[in-house]
Amino acid sequence: MRITHLELTNFRSYPELKLDFHPGVTTFIGDNGSGKTNIVEAIIYLSFLSSHRVSINQPLINLGAQQAIIRAEIEKDQRTLRVDLEINAQKANRARLNQNAVRSQREILGACQTIYFSPEDLDLVRGDPTIRRDFLDKLLITRTPRLAGVMSDYDRVIRQRNTLLKTRSPSSSLLSWNEQLIAIGATLTTERINLINALNPWVAQSYKNLNEVKHIEISYKSSTPNLNSNLEENKEAILARLQEVQYQEIERGVTLVGPHRDDLHLQLGDFQAKGYASHGESWSYAISLRLGAFNLLKNEGANPILILDDVFAELDTSRRLQLMKATQVAEQTIITAAVESDLPAGLETQRRYVQSGRVTERGK
Repeated sequence: MRITHLELTNFRSYPELKLDFHPGVTTFIGDNGSGKTNIVEAIIYLSFLSSHRVSINQPLINLGAQQAIIRAEIEKDQRTLRVDLEINAQKANRARLNQNAVRSQREILGACQTIYFSPEDLDLVRGDPTIRRDFLDKLLITRTPRLAGVMSDYDRVIRQRNTLLKTRSPSSSLLSWNEQLIAIGATLTTERINLINALNPWVAQSYKNLNEVKHIEISYKSSTPNLNSNLEENKEAILARLQEVQYQEIERGVTLVGPHRDDLHLQLGDFQAKGYASHGESWSYAISLRLGAFNLLKNEGANPILILDDVFAELDTSRRLQLMKATQVAEQTIITAAVESDLPAGLETQRRYVQSGRVTERGK
């Protein structure tokens, strides 16, 4: 899979931008604030219908414009897909696939598959559970795009159920939402656990390839006991847990059970990585999660675009080399860097230079 052409209209700092891409590695070089990360952000948005930098759409739209538009041509499985996405701040986004309107923007998921790595990935180890859940769920969407609908349905159930709990509505009004929480929550939980089981050996191997000596292991952490890879057993476990905490939920006015409260547990040797891993070990763990995800998808027959957003400056030589090895097996890699000296020696790449929203083939 690779992007052959990208057009941006009123996206971030670009009133208009048109780019052609070639196979292999492309690097965008420019000072902080020049607009290089905006380019990869657009590609990431196409992949997940969300940004890796902001949680709302308004900042993506150029000041004074009503919407931003991303257009991309993507070569996948020896055919060309054209994806058009209109991003709106106050209403639903609209999308077209091969110039045909789709009923929901989610129908374009899977057209562009990416694995991205950014300086913020250190928060995968050090940050809140929300960040690790987001990592899992975006990988699930990349692997199985239909699960985006499951996640959307689950969010709707939690919002409605929390509203009823806060207003102390009668228990009878919760019954149908409880049933949906159990069914949809168990589905999402089971998918996450199956993903972690498949991902774990790839993450461990990536960490070992960084010449780290400690053993690492990832697992699912939940306040609901007895969760596993069996959907029906997980439904029973969530039901039992709901019954246990029903009075606490009424008192607190919030849903206390479900995958929205779970976490990805990162084990480092005999300890939890968060709070124990050194700065270097945290970087190695973060790199291993991303490279593990990339290698899992490759092993399953996918060929995601690899995006490395301004990360080489943060890494020492050995970690840079491991990322560079990944670029050699990816069909397409897109890199951003502040200066050329941040790039690993020997990296073969087409270099483009970004300055004040302009992209050129040569630094000017």
